[in-house]
Amino acid sequence: MRAGFAGAVIGSALIVFLGASASAAPAAKLSPSDIQATFFNGQPFTASTPSNLRFKMTFSADGKMKREPIGGGSRGEGTWKLSKDGFCTTWKGSKDNCFTVVNAGQNQWSVLKGSTVMATWSK
Repeated sequence: MRAGFAGAVIGSALIVFLGASASAAPAAKLSPSDIQATFFNGQPFTASTPSNLRFKMTFSADGKMKREPIGGGSRGEGTWKLSKDGFCTTWKGSKDNCFTVVNAGQNQWSVLKGSTVMATWSK
């Protein structure tokens, strides 16, 4: 009888947990104008990659951008532009890539290419 009760309690807890997870609100996506106002204003911020490389990023209002490594990594320069869903970048010597930005906590944002997190930005 005790095993049946324990199984029922665990099953109920799992249902509550899964139900809460399914109904959790998705992370808020920033609009292109919010991305520009928050990040593309000439003020530096920190970008961290999933492989733990960190950069000081600066996106100027004139459409130019640069990154400076904090630790490992390489410097870079390029251009940015807003897109319908977020923004696109073109680093010198590379093709353009487009991204969306979603809130990821206090003073942190995830930069996504599709559903893949490419970087975390923080201020």
